[in-house]
Amino acid sequence: MSAIGLRTPVAPAAGLRGPVRVLLRQHRRSLWAAGALLVLGIGIVVGLRIWVAAASSAERCADGDITRCGDGSYLSTYARSHTESYLASGGTAVLLLAGLIGVFVAGPLIARELESGTFRLAWAQSAAPAQWLAARLALPAALVTAGMTVLVLVYRWGWSGISSNPHASGLSWYQNGPALGPTAVAYALLAVAVGALCAVVVRRTVLSMSLTALVLGTVMLGLGKRRYELWPTVRALGGDYPSGDAWYTESGMLTASGNEIYSKDCIPAGSAESFTGCLRNRGGITPFVDYHPASHFWPLQLVETGILLVLAAAAVALAFRVLRRRHG
Repeated sequence: MSAIGLRTPVAPAAGLRGPVRVLLRQHRRSLWAAGALLVLGIGIVVGLRIWVAAASSAERCADGDITRCGDGSYLSTYARSHTESYLASGGTAVLLLAGLIGVFVAGPLIARELESGTFRLAWAQSAAPAQWLAARLALPAALVTAGMTVLVLVYRWGWSGISSNPHASGLSWYQNGPALGPTAVAYALLAVAVGALCAVVVRRTVLSMSLTALVLGTVMLGLGKRRYELWPTVRALGGDYPSGDAWYTESGMLTASGNEIYSKDCIPAGSAESFTGCLRNRGGITPFVDYHPASHFWPLQLVETGILLVLAAAAVALAFRVLRRRHG
């Protein structure tokens, strides 16, 4: 019997250890840069909170007003207003970061080796094709999960201290949803999966990066436009509109038969009087609004997270299938 026949198969866990160590050495500069960005992001949020606290001595009212309380005007400190504007971009920043992760996985991490042919050296020495791809998925997935979790926790800490102000602008829970919960981690994992899939399908660095950005952008834009549909809304009738930080999604009037007339159909009417008259001329009787209360934050988060994780799992499965079909 040959020596080949007597060789004991390598366990999957042990088989990934070597490729992961190689990856860490190959991309150590990128990892250091990512770590520096993580520290920078944390430092910015912490610094903004400290800035607001230091400037609070100039605030004369509990809501942060620096003018006379109850005079009908409101003016915040420079620190508070600029902190609000910076933190209001948290959701967009998370999506852009996820896109960069996907582009890196698609290009430098996988497609560059497939395009240059250096993957053959790794496959000939110790790693099977499936182990090679698994290492390039497992390492970034673990790192982005840990890093994004830390960023979300720090951002929530900074956001919660500013958004509680009734005059805060751009900091509603529904405007910054992707940065406030597990959805951020799910977007990062989807980016890793889509980047890997595009790389093994296209096998060209620049084209894989471009395709990854296109796919991720489409998913992010699509979910962003339809996010309000991920959980049933609450309806308020007769002008009994909710107080607090509610996410209004639709409004209009109900006819005598219960049919809905939507406000968007009367937007060209102009003034408020003609707007209301337009709705009533169409048969509207009872005003209504559909909205998401703040209590819907977690249901919306979990549903979107589930969708993203299913898409990520499908992309990973398809990537392995393509690799297996081409290389056995």
